[in-house]
Amino acid sequence: MRLTSLVSALLRPKTETKSSVAGPLIAWTHTGQPQWTPRRMSSLAEEGFRKNVVAYRCVMQIASAAASVPWLLYGTDGRELDAHPLLDLLSRPNPLQDGVTFLETIYANLQIFGNAYIEAIRADERSAPAELYALRPDRMKVIPGATGFPQGYQYNVNGQTTTWAADPLTGRSNILHIKQFNPLDDWYGLSPMEAALQSIDQHNASGAWNQALLNQGARPSGALVYAPKDGLPASLTDDQLQRLREEVNSLYIGDRNAGRPLILEGGLDWREMSLSPKEMDWLSGRNNAARDIALAFGVPAQLIGIPDAQTYANFEQARLAFYEETVLPQLTKVASSIDGWLCPMYADRPELDYDLDSVSALTDKRQAQWSKIQSADFLTPDEKREAAGYGPLETAPEAPQA
Repeated sequence: MRLTSLVSALLRPKTETKSSVAGPLIAWTHTGQPQWTPRRMSSLAEEGFRKNVVAYRCVMQIASAAASVPWLLYGTDGRELDAHPLLDLLSRPNPLQDGVTFLETIYANLQIFGNAYIEAIRADERSAPAELYALRPDRMKVIPGATGFPQGYQYNVNGQTTTWAADPLTGRSNILHIKQFNPLDDWYGLSPMEAALQSIDQHNASGAWNQALLNQGARPSGALVYAPKDGLPASLTDDQLQRLREEVNSLYIGDRNAGRPLILEGGLDWREMSLSPKEMDWLSGRNNAARDIALAFGVPAQLIGIPDAQTYANFEQARLAFYEETVLPQLTKVASSIDGWLCPMYADRPELDYDLDSVSALTDKRQAQWSKIQSADFLTPDEKREAAGYGPLETAPEAPQA
């Protein structure tokens, strides 16, 4: 009997339980411990956003363009909803921000830090959110879990730490983490600002060099050479050197002293030492760095006023490329993330989308598409409406026959 059972067990087909091998591998070394970001986020915001006009303009142009696109909400039957608590929440997420300002913060955080965090304020797990808040990425830390999903999130501000738990099987939490793609980090995204840091440093350095040149009277630096004549000592004394430095600093350095003639005496001679801005090709290098910064963010250089950067034939084509290649992908990323996180919190489970018809940059392309659909005689009216993104026509019910 035992031998028969053993043979049957050996011949019985094995049932395999499959699971992802990547989940445990990417998390086991830091399970349960907050994972610090691999870089200083303050440097990205300080050197890139606050001190660089090109990066600032790129970030705000993307954020304002994406945040200005209205939301659309659909029911489970596919019909558009004109009124819904979710639409009210997105139009006024919290008492401190309106919907556009809230979304600008989300998109700007993605461009600067590569990460954006949204907190949902809920009474309990079954209730819909009452408020939404955009949290600062430099204060947030992800707590890795053993399954490859976050175990939770920690937010540190003014010495106080707030922790949110996450479902170990699905990763769902009252915190939504939206991140850019990062090939070398499992928990944090890679921002365009970080990819452009080298060009940002070059652009900032060229600006600092120009500012220092202006502070010196916009003249190249040189050297005061002492050439003793008959009856003069072979070198200046320490007191004479100190007095000479003080006189030069007070009388000839600075923008107010620009152009003042230098009065020399006692065998002193002025000799130029540094290269001129033309020889250093300063302006060309600064513009090249600005174009690289715009390239990292996906903003056409001619939209932000960089000289000699006419990549597209006209401004309208550059604006169209900006929306199609940069703004719309960001819109899709954020909308799909918010839809998959926020909509299941409502009992009727609506679907969230954005209104492309409101984007003025796409008007010409949309009109050309509509004209093409309208001229397709082989399509029925409902098929044409479906191709244009609209539902079928509502037909009135037939009157009953007498």
